[in-house]
Amino acid sequence: MPHASDASIQTDERARRLLRLLDTGDLDAAIEAGLADFDADAASALPAADRDRLRTARDRLLAAWAARERHRARNARLARRAAEREARRAPSTLETGKPPLPAAAAAALARAKARVGNAGS
Repeated sequence: MPHASDASIQTDERARRLLRLLDTGDLDAAIEAGLADFDADAASALPAADRDRLRTARDRLLAAWAARERHRARNARLARRAAEREARRAPSTLETGKPPLPAAAAAALARAKARVGNAGS
């Protein structure tokens, strides 16, 4: 009569524990017990339906984590873009601390200074 290996027995016990945790709704404990890296196919002593439940729970967990990571990356990207946009909108200051004049105002000022300079000669 063939004997199951110790690793196989431990895998089956771990699978049953994960199923109990999932059945009680304790997802945090299931995660801590290794749901994310559990290979349901290795639990050969379990019925196919139980292996499918474990596989589905693991896949949903991994998909949720991936979605959370995409959401965080998107928020970081949007924040960076908003900061860049704000930096472009903010007037830069000269070394004197005065904001630069718009181009039209700077041209008008230059013409006025030129007239004053010509009038004084």
